[in-house]
Amino acid sequence: MMSGMSSPGHDHHHHDHDHDHDHDHDHDHGRGWRHRFAPHSHDTADKVDSALSASREGIRTLWISLAGLGATALIQALVAWWSGSVALFGDTLHNLADALTAVPLGIAFLLGRRPPNRRYTYGYGRAEDLAGIVIVLAIAASSAAAGYAAVRRLAHPADVGHLWAVAVAAIVGFLGNEAVARYRIVTGRRIGSAALVADGLHARTDGFTSLAVLLGAGGVALGWRWADPVIGLAITVAILLVLADAARAVYRRLMDAVDPELVDTVTRTLRETGGVADVGAVHLRWIGHALRAECEIVVPADLSVTAAHAIAVDAEHRLIHAIPRLDSAFVHADPYPEDGIDHHAPLRHHNGG
Repeated sequence: MMSGMSSPGHDHHHHDHDHDHDHDHDHDHGRGWRHRFAPHSHDTADKVDSALSASREGIRTLWISLAGLGATALIQALVAWWSGSVALFGDTLHNLADALTAVPLGIAFLLGRRPPNRRYTYGYGRAEDLAGIVIVLAIAASSAAAGYAAVRRLAHPADVGHLWAVAVAAIVGFLGNEAVARYRIVTGRRIGSAALVADGLHARTDGFTSLAVLLGAGGVALGWRWADPVIGLAITVAILLVLADAARAVYRRLMDAVDPELVDTVTRTLRETGGVADVGAVHLRWIGHALRAECEIVVPADLSVTAAHAIAVDAEHRLIHAIPRLDSAFVHADPYPEDGIDHHAPLRHHNGG
């Protein structure tokens, strides 16, 4: 907690802002010159409704995707069994794994709607990020199964029958995956869900691997028996590329990585706030599909507590409107250091600084 401006003897009050500027601010008045202006958040009915709406939209997208990909995978599975195509078998596994990722994500969205409590003070938004780990594991499992089937077919060649059915199943796979991919990506970007966007990109790659199955069927029709297992291996490589992208996205989210441009926007917004003399540290993190910010601003040391508080509130309010999907901002106001006075000296001494 950074030090700032305060007056002694005040209790801690909670502040919530809505977009109609009805402020009920959060004070934390401590001893001496120590004060924290936080949390200034828009946790009003409008914001809660928005969060619930995002969760409902995510859940609806997942179940529709599950139905679409489930039907696609079922058709492909029947044709793969009928024809003996390992390329189509690999594509089916990939589609099935992609469909089943709707289950952990759906559970995560439901958990994310639970309110914070004394143990989980930030709420349950992280469940969505943990679901991303399950998705990565599902992708890894599908790539291993597809690769094994392809290598086994190369070692033990076999004919592929009913090539016309394989071709039709490949086209069905492409169309089904592309439709689901667009739906997931658009929804994920709108509600700020990295896991849902990653899942959509995964489905898009599945669509292109389905087209690869079509090429394999054409090769077999020309008499190239090796075309089917080779395409199966190519699909395995494609799945591995998706795995790398998905794993990187999930890792960054779990490590609280954000787009540096967001930090620049926050810093610029704070500097443009009237009364802010300087900007200190800026911290941003994703919790599920919502952003949280913790920032430090410097204000003139001769301001009253009320005036400094008003600047902090204005800064927070500007951030809420400037940063999409910013759920809340914690703004710390520090007095401008004058005459060599270090207002953080007690903290530096406590931390061994």
